[in-house]
Amino acid sequence: MPEWSVAEPKKLTFDDPVTALHVRVVNGTVNVVGTDEGSARLEVSQIEGPALTVTQKDGTLTVAYDDLPWKGFLKWLDPKGWRRSAVVSLAVPASTRVEVGVVGADALVSGIDGGADVKSVTGATTLAGLSGPVRATTVSGSVEVQSVTGELRLNSVSGDLTVIEGACPSVKADSVSGSIILDLDPTSGPTDARLTNVSGEIAIRLPHPADAEVEANTASGTVSNAFDDLRVTGQRGAKKITGRLGGGNGRLKATTVSGSIALLRRPPAEDEPWDTPPATASSGTSGDDTAVPADRSAHGTTGGPTERKGL
Repeated sequence: MPEWSVAEPKKLTFDDPVTALHVRVVNGTVNVVGTDEGSARLEVSQIEGPALTVTQKDGTLTVAYDDLPWKGFLKWLDPKGWRRSAVVSLAVPASTRVEVGVVGADALVSGIDGGADVKSVTGATTLAGLSGPVRATTVSGSVEVQSVTGELRLNSVSGDLTVIEGACPSVKADSVSGSIILDLDPTSGPTDARLTNVSGEIAIRLPHPADAEVEANTASGTVSNAFDDLRVTGQRGAKKITGRLGGGNGRLKATTVSGSIALLRRPPAEDEPWDTPPATASSGTSGDDTAVPADRSAHGTTGGPTERKGL
């Protein structure tokens, strides 16, 4: 099994097929980009502290610290962990299955078709242009998802969860105190969306015309609704928004205990900010629709598992 110890900036190219990628780091940055090339390329541009171990076996490329396992990742503690930092960039075939674990590092995964699973403790996670099943779990870091077309599963304790132009057949998002913001792509088909929160707010922007059975409720928070076909019930305490939009082929169920719920309608103009609600609704939230493009145009020459001059 080929193995490299990376203790200083280094660039490697791997000609052997890569079907799965595993990355586990503490602080710094992880960038993973799917490409149309058959080879995989790695660049560690900065590194402090212990060396990263790079291995390739049975189609799986691993870049990780030896003492940072995937199992129990979110419970990993090291009083000296702040001394570890690495900036890791990888270009892999788009069909690669990707697992990324970061403690305090930021993670970006784009252009992957083989599915992605990202775990984070405090770092920010950005997922763009992905298909296949996607899962992101965080403790207090933010998760931003854009233009994802596969099944989507999001979990957080206090981190905010944001989905922009989601074209997913199903979305399941759970949080304790972080906000959940869901913006559905008007060109996608019906979506099964199930959102659960405790004290955080929930905001959903639906296409117009929409196609969904809707049930949204809060035990003590406020509600706002931009759709005449939906009914709002409850004056004090618990409030509920229910009804059918269009043929009711999709499903939207949102529940929060003390947070607010807002159902927004996508404005006709595509260039209008997505978090601007119609005059009849109040969102109480803000969003960021800055696109993170899926880059599949990374270029480089191939060779054996040797050092290269560029990613």
